[in-house]
Amino acid sequence: MASEMSSPTLDAVQCPVCLKDFTPGTINRHLDVCLLKSVADSSPSTTEESEPPLKKYRISATVEAEPPSTTASSPSSVAGAASSVFSLFQTNKSKLLAPGERNGVLSSKLSPVNKGVKRNLLGEAEPGPAAGTEDMKSPGLNGHTLKTSTDLSPRTLLTSNKPLAEILRPNTLEEYFGQSKVVGQQTLLRSLLDSQDIPSLILWGPPGCGKTTLAHIIASSSKKKGTARFVSLSATSTSTNEVREVIKQAQNELRLCKRRTILFIDEIHRFNKSQQDTFLPHVECGTLTLIGATTENPSFQVNAALLSRCRVLVLEKLSVEAMGSILDRAVATLGIKVLGQDQTIPKEQPQSDEPKIFIEQKALDTVAYLCDGDARAGLNSLQLAVQAQLSSARPDPSGQGGSQEILVKEDHIKEGLQRSHILYDRAGEEHYNCISALHKSMRGSDENAALYWLGRMLEGGEDPLYVARRLVRFASEDVGMADFAALPQAVSAFQACHFIGMPECEVIMAQCVIYLARAPKSVDVYKAYANVKACLRNHKGPLPSVPLHLRNAPTRLMKQLGYAKGYKYNPSFSGPVEQKYLPDELQGINFFTWTPSDL
Repeated sequence: MASEMSSPTLDAVQCPVCLKDFTPGTINRHLDVCLLKSVADSSPSTTEESEPPLKKYRISATVEAEPPSTTASSPSSVAGAASSVFSLFQTNKSKLLAPGERNGVLSSKLSPVNKGVKRNLLGEAEPGPAAGTEDMKSPGLNGHTLKTSTDLSPRTLLTSNKPLAEILRPNTLEEYFGQSKVVGQQTLLRSLLDSQDIPSLILWGPPGCGKTTLAHIIASSSKKKGTARFVSLSATSTSTNEVREVIKQAQNELRLCKRRTILFIDEIHRFNKSQQDTFLPHVECGTLTLIGATTENPSFQVNAALLSRCRVLVLEKLSVEAMGSILDRAVATLGIKVLGQDQTIPKEQPQSDEPKIFIEQKALDTVAYLCDGDARAGLNSLQLAVQAQLSSARPDPSGQGGSQEILVKEDHIKEGLQRSHILYDRAGEEHYNCISALHKSMRGSDENAALYWLGRMLEGGEDPLYVARRLVRFASEDVGMADFAALPQAVSAFQACHFIGMPECEVIMAQCVIYLARAPKSVDVYKAYANVKACLRNHKGPLPSVPLHLRNAPTRLMKQLGYAKGYKYNPSFSGPVEQKYLPDELQGINFFTWTPSDL
């Protein structure tokens, strides 16, 4: 043993159990003794080594569950135990596992016959995934499932610290509502998902439409069938090094286990262009299947090269009918009775002291209409209203233990929502969509539609000066010479908004929008100047010089050269003056009727 305890050398190998250094020739002999000593729950060994005791609750639980023959000290069993953990030895001490992690690894290595069975701290077997299906998990995609949530009482479920939208996240496509155009029964993607042949996808849609839920369903299906490994990351908190590590693991998984890796990136638009380039070669060669979720337009936020390697799925805002189905599933799962529905719910004798929760159908309809197609906002608003009523309910003063009845009304829902949830992003695509709708509504002289889009932008938090600048542009582009007061009206509205700001400037903006919508329209100015730009850009050769008689002649030399010679000063004549104002090459051109092909 003295030779074993010699000073560590460059070739020394560290024992993962006692953390002592040994030479490669003596490590196996030491391991035989060290492993037997660590797993045997008996008096100290008679060997000459004195080693500190280890935490043995996980190892002992595993050993007790095995047949007695597995703990025998035969050479074959000892050699098997040594070979099962030999891969843990590392010469690089900086990469050694922590003691807690090391014990967990040893316990899993010492029980190869129990693969696919998880054991709790008491040594009791629990059902777990089959061998080879353990994947990297994230809280967002591996939280409570519907099966586990129904095991809880409504009070426990609604008073938990998790949002209701996360607790009731569906696991199958049958429970996934509102996106039948994308994952309906006869769609191409549905058949690909059923066959587990999942392509790289970019899920684009507004918040709460089901992007993360669809990725959750794909993950659940892949884990159940064991066809792929699922990894979830968020671009808001993930570095490029972490992405490279996942890609390296995916390469090993494909090479050793012949199993694909599905990588889900939430908020993928938060990655810059260089970070997105990290995925390109690996998506191209099939090392991993990329699923990205974004609320921004992929045409502007995702690399064109990466976009060409993925299929873009446009998820729409959830309809009122889809929101109604989602809310009906939620109240059925929570055991909440809906007033006005003909349904028989069996009585629960074991939990008679649990409060009975009722909700009006009008309250559910209000949630479906006011959440603006956002399932997350709708479910969380329902949870907030029920939680408020549960908190305000007082125990029965009679003390007879009877169950209380709680009624959630429409007013409670409105109080929790306060106002309609307006989807508007001042820096995103909705910003440009709404300003385009306002401009075209005024151009079409539809004052009602123009007022609606104005209100949609201002109530969504848009900068009123941005809208006012667009109105100034509209006054010249679309009204132009048909109403000379349009431009002063728009400029005055801009100055008034600048002086008093929101919300007082709302009526000023509305007045200007109505005026411009009702004004006669003329695009002559806009078209004429556009023709001038086209003429200049399409001109071949050098541009023509300014005629000499139109030039100023402030010096004697310029006068000698002919500058301003022959110019007719118009106020000196009582009638029209015949004079050329265009270069000879452009004589006779009329930019109000000219087209670029005429040049």
